[in-house]
Amino acid sequence: MAGEAIHATVAPRAAFQHRDFRRYVASWSLANLGEQMLGVAVGWQVYAITHRAIDLGYVGLVQFVPAFGLSLLAGSVADRVDRRRLVAVCNLALAACALALAAIAAYRLETVAPIYAVLFLVGVARAFDAPAGQALVPEIVAPQHFPNAVSWTSTAWQASTIVGPVAGGLLYGVAGDATWVYAACAALHTSASLLALSLRPRPSAADKKAMTWSEVLAGLHFVRAHPLILESVSLDLFAVLLGGATALLPIFASDVLHVGPRGLGALRSAPAVGAAAMAVALAYRPLTRRAGPILLACVATFGLATIVFGLSRNFGLSLASLVVLGASDMVSVVLRATVVQLRTPHQMRGRVSAVSMMFITASSDLGGLESGVTAAWWGAVPAVVVGGFGTLVVVAMYTFWFRTLRGMDRLDEAGLDFARGATP
Repeated sequence: MAGEAIHATVAPRAAFQHRDFRRYVASWSLANLGEQMLGVAVGWQVYAITHRAIDLGYVGLVQFVPAFGLSLLAGSVADRVDRRRLVAVCNLALAACALALAAIAAYRLETVAPIYAVLFLVGVARAFDAPAGQALVPEIVAPQHFPNAVSWTSTAWQASTIVGPVAGGLLYGVAGDATWVYAACAALHTSASLLALSLRPRPSAADKKAMTWSEVLAGLHFVRAHPLILESVSLDLFAVLLGGATALLPIFASDVLHVGPRGLGALRSAPAVGAAAMAVALAYRPLTRRAGPILLACVATFGLATIVFGLSRNFGLSLASLVVLGASDMVSVVLRATVVQLRTPHQMRGRVSAVSMMFITASSDLGGLESGVTAAWWGAVPAVVVGGFGTLVVVAMYTFWFRTLRGMDRLDEAGLDFARGATP
């Protein structure tokens, strides 16, 4: 079969043949390293000031509002400008936000309002950075290497997600406050910006149409017209929205497991350990058959791992359940990115990536708010356990209602026709 032939000729590290892909991965990793360190510092700092679960939910909310609200506009901008320059500017903006947070921490303000204000600006920068960054990858690797590039990009992302929380927690613990953590984040984002500027993507025509409301919404219409894309991204939305426990990790580290900020760093890193291992496994043994059923099974595993984490009182078991959670989630990440990018024409990749990021942002940031609210009502442990069961209900609904996703067999066939130049 065609898919088997392509997998037979693509080496496990084929994407690294491209000079710009290596630089892109370095920039991508440094930026995420800064984000992860910032996430640990903000979570611990906010909870140390207020000791209220709902305030951790607001951390997600203030980033969600601009990231979600500006996503469609940001996707349209990404289709009209130099994407590498847009990524570079966004990273410089994130560096400035990190410096503002460092100043807030240095002055030891005992209020969270200034932190939320800066996080709102972080959400704005991420809204424009995400679609431009995702749409760059098909421009710097050969089409036949794109699924391999997705796996390795995810691996690099997860590796930085492993290192970032641990480094942030250690630096926070050694320094005694968040100031130096934020300063390190600023340096990392500045380096990521310089690397982004050094990229030389393949020349391609930008979308020159006027930025009308219809053009801004084109990505949304495209996703709605392609059931496989819509079902894969919406499954991730509802599963993570209900089953996400990440926002409550400061409470588990402080009040349930009693492991402090260094333990919090380890807990935040644990999902990335599993995700990185799964991403490497997918690079060497990509999903070529029964992709839909495997995806549904992995999302169900995500829900079960969430339940185990919520019920655990042992630090080792909690770490292990988070590792399994991250590994199962990575299958969805790789599948969604491959389907979205290879099914989308170049001139629309920014807008379609923006729609995908709307789903992702809603699942992570609104999931954080949902976790904070339910934890305030019922307590952290019941909130996580109920969320895990909610994920299992979502998987059951998608299994019975959505035939396109359930029947998806060959993952590579989702994009091969377009990769050869056909119109999706």
